[in-house]
Amino acid sequence: MDQQVDIKELNARIQQESAFVDLLSMEMKKNIVGQKDMVEKLLIGLLANGHVLLEGVPGLAKTLAIKTLATAVDANFSRIQFTPDLLPADLIGTQIYSQKDENFITHKGPIFANFVLADEINRAPAKVQSALLEAMQERQVTIGEETYKLQDPFLVLATQNPIEQEGTYPLPEAQVDRFMLKLVIGYPKKDEEKQIIRQNITNQYPTINKVVDTKDIIKARELTREVYVDEKIENYITDIVFATRFPEQYKLEKYRSMISFGASPRASINLALASKAYAFIKRRGYVIPEDVRAVCFDVMRHRIGLSYEAEAENVTTENILNEILNTVEVP
Repeated sequence: MDQQVDIKELNARIQQESAFVDLLSMEMKKNIVGQKDMVEKLLIGLLANGHVLLEGVPGLAKTLAIKTLATAVDANFSRIQFTPDLLPADLIGTQIYSQKDENFITHKGPIFANFVLADEINRAPAKVQSALLEAMQERQVTIGEETYKLQDPFLVLATQNPIEQEGTYPLPEAQVDRFMLKLVIGYPKKDEEKQIIRQNITNQYPTINKVVDTKDIIKARELTREVYVDEKIENYITDIVFATRFPEQYKLEKYRSMISFGASPRASINLALASKAYAFIKRRGYVIPEDVRAVCFDVMRHRIGLSYEAEAENVTTENILNEILNTVEVP
């Protein structure tokens, strides 16, 4: 009975504290036509404290969406255009010798912001990727002998173009795994496209208001962590992840030769956290199976390795996840 009372009280608190989610969505809709799913998943990354990778062809408002979100939240924002000649110092900063003071002064790079937009992340070489990896995982940066803590909240929102392979460096699995969500952005619908044309030829760009500050985000994150996850939901998440590792145990023998490696424990953690954030956005104090299913593709699609056989048969991670969600028993 206590549990029910707790959930009632938690529901009431979430109803009250999640009001800013609607305000943020409204501000983003001023600039972003359609792409409801992208806006929702960016908010999940923000609430669950997870980095987001956006993949799509150029011109689908990936950069605009991230910039709009950073403007609507009263936070520091920096944009780094990744290029093959980028150096780690261009990202994290460096030490400069001051003749006046006769010592080295640390000049901090653009990574020292709340929102970091890593534009076309797969264009940067391995050294830059490793510098970004430390920042993403440890939330700190080492310059010379000094280690600096990054601001809170700290969120890396990266974009990558899937069609160009020339002059790109595929992200190593270890780095891709650090992204909580990988969103695949599609083309807008016909009526949305017309709206985009109208919005851009009138030259009247909407003003984005700051509707929430970083303290509110940190407070909302703490409350998101409190969202209740039942043991049945935990079992459901574990089953989904284990089905990528041992498909034969879930009557999915045909995928055994198609998966070269399954999802890591980080997938289970992120699936639970993203489900909590999704429940928070839906103004609920507890997670239901639909929440897990809603975030499953974005949390898992970049964590499953495909074998040559899968590629030869044009089997994608989406096909595998679809089968898993249709097979694994829903609590």
